[in-house]
Amino acid sequence: MKRVFISDCEGPISKNDNAFEITSHFVPDGDKLFTVISKYDDVLADVLKRPNYKAGDTLKLILPFLKAYDVTDKKLRNFSAQNLILISNVKDTLNYVRNIAEAFIVSTSYEHYIKALCQALAFPYENAYCTRLKIDKYSMIGKEKTKLKEIAREIAQMPIIKIPPEAKSMKDFSEEDQETIRRLDEVFWKEIASMDSGSILAEVNPVGGSEKAEAVKDAMQRAVATLADVMYVGDSITDVKAFRLVKDTGGLAVSFNGNQYSIKNAEIAVLSENSIVTAVIADIFGRFGKQKTLSIVDNWNHEALKLSPVNQTLLTSLFRSYPRELPKVKIITSENMEILTKESSEFRKKVRGEAIGRLG
Repeated sequence: MKRVFISDCEGPISKNDNAFEITSHFVPDGDKLFTVISKYDDVLADVLKRPNYKAGDTLKLILPFLKAYDVTDKKLRNFSAQNLILISNVKDTLNYVRNIAEAFIVSTSYEHYIKALCQALAFPYENAYCTRLKIDKYSMIGKEKTKLKEIAREIAQMPIIKIPPEAKSMKDFSEEDQETIRRLDEVFWKEIASMDSGSILAEVNPVGGSEKAEAVKDAMQRAVATLADVMYVGDSITDVKAFRLVKDTGGLAVSFNGNQYSIKNAEIAVLSENSIVTAVIADIFGRFGKQKTLSIVDNWNHEALKLSPVNQTLLTSLFRSYPRELPKVKIITSENMEILTKESSEFRKKVRGEAIGRLG
């Protein structure tokens, strides 16, 4: 039986948030700019469920500002290659997985970053889905650059929107946050949309939300498998629809150091600094299927794993890395979801840093 392993990139494979890092590097106060826009992205995608908007579209919303600060494809390629930070043991994990399953990467990241990552991991780029971008094709006159720099400074001074638990509409936000959302709506969908650089917003299509779910379907068809044969690993809001698709059709959805969106939509939560755990779960799923995987995860301890049919080489590596206490691996239930969300979100910040860890 052909199994299919599909993983998000940033989080399960690397520690980067490449778009955040690019914006922070090339744009003054870019870290704040990106964070404000990223939270706005969460609001539109998850709370307001704005038509024709999907999680991960932050990666097109920041592009006019990158262009205004003279970011080029060459700069994106060089920065991505020079600042790649991988999760421990991930190259060995992916090599092992590729021997037991058809393996794919599905990422919202720009193609410049994914090409650099695939080269570093000796992973076939043709098995990677990512956001296609040729930023050099877009031109921008000086007057527009000046205006976009003014807007970037304005956004960087805005408060970061706080999303209330169970928020479902604009009235659930504070007055200050409602004003921020309205102003950002005006900025992106009126002011920038009417500029020449509005073509960037119209043409660039980030691979997030529904696009990730479609990528999963395409990978499954390329592998001549069914969705029940798919193990999907993700960590953020951009993975929610892929998680739901895989989980609802009998596949396995795994959150790796995930945030609240990831934990609420996956079946297994992994909190680990080392990707060897991913290889262990993929090994069980690949050889024995979902129910056996859940059974072994439900008894996740040294003694039970010693008696399990998990590949002994993998177990040796796991136990060598964690001789006393194994990384936390739990089946997500309604009873433990709240505590796992808190623990995983905090662990995510520990592994990837506070600024990246708090992004949606």
